[in-house]
Amino acid sequence: MVNQRMLGLGTARSVIRELFEYGKIRAAQVGAENVFDFSLGNPSVPCPQEVNDTAVRILREQPEVIHCYTSAQGDQEARQRFADSLNRRFGTCYTADQFYITVGAAASLCCVFNGLACPGDEFVVFAPYFPEYKVFIEGAGAKMVLIPPEIEGFQIDFDAFEAAISEHTKSVVVNSPNNPSGVVYSRETLERLSAILTEKSRAYGHPIYLISDEPYREIVFSGFQVPWIPQLYPDTIVCYSFSKSLSLPGERLGYVLVPASVTDSREVYAAVAGAGRSLGYVNAPSLFQQVTSLCCDLTSDLAVYERNAKLLVPALREMGYHCVEPGGAFYLFPRSLEPDDMAFSERAKQFDLLLVPGSGFGAPGHVRIAYCVQTDMIQRALPKFKALADSYR
Repeated sequence: MVNQRMLGLGTARSVIRELFEYGKIRAAQVGAENVFDFSLGNPSVPCPQEVNDTAVRILREQPEVIHCYTSAQGDQEARQRFADSLNRRFGTCYTADQFYITVGAAASLCCVFNGLACPGDEFVVFAPYFPEYKVFIEGAGAKMVLIPPEIEGFQIDFDAFEAAISEHTKSVVVNSPNNPSGVVYSRETLERLSAILTEKSRAYGHPIYLISDEPYREIVFSGFQVPWIPQLYPDTIVCYSFSKSLSLPGERLGYVLVPASVTDSREVYAAVAGAGRSLGYVNAPSLFQQVTSLCCDLTSDLAVYERNAKLLVPALREMGYHCVEPGGAFYLFPRSLEPDDMAFSERAKQFDLLLVPGSGFGAPGHVRIAYCVQTDMIQRALPKFKALADSYR
């Protein structure tokens, strides 16, 4: 016998991956240039040349030590570089000992969920949301409480949130810029959220932590700002990844930041470290600890994502699609042209458009378009979107 829950997770394919695999099969049939695959959030721009140059330099200069173990929580100098970078940007005073380097944002989240979760705890998540949150939270032995989407702007339905929060709430998770909607939470939204959490923490007699999942923090479009959330709510724990900012998803490098302002911060940090030990997430890849920490003030050329959005959004709106304005990341989350988003996604495949149904993100009646693709592909896909829309008329 094996663990049945793990068996289910291991045999149930994600809709995103299923579409991606279908796209490869279809490309072999009709040619890759004729398949418009918007399924996977894989950065379409290369990492900065300095990243590759830094990796090569380190391999040449430190061949005896670069592949050795670091401290479980990450190299001290690398952690201090991360702290120094944020201190320069946000006027903070973080130190190396507040950072735990992880194998990407997924490991960051898992370490935090497992470090915080006690029997009976609940973690609140706002739809639309990254589907793996549910897997991570339940894997930590806690319950995920899902707040339905506010579909006009994909901010927060505060009435539903206040009705759902309780003495069992251990933490609230936010993701801004958001996957799958591309929406950036406004300062007003975050300030109201912070005020509610402060009030409820006081009423229940224990802190309600805010977990800020920030892999898209650097991908922000003109006219939008991403506030530094720990300055709005002191009990904020930050989970970060360099996958999108430096276009390094395959290198799996991120961190957890537990600021000193967090209630019982040293205990929380130790619990995160303990979770990393329990899960086997110790000593993230040593080469890329050094590379990302030396390049952490850089980004890839992220401007292409905004150009793609400015091409795609008005064109789809003119065709009759309802699209909430994305403020960052590289996703668009329009309403499907029929209530059944699964059926709409299947119909889109007739036009070789691969669009991910919104039901898996907690927002049925929508589809996700990952426009982290070449701009030429979007231009060639627009007639297909038009034909899909026309098929409903």
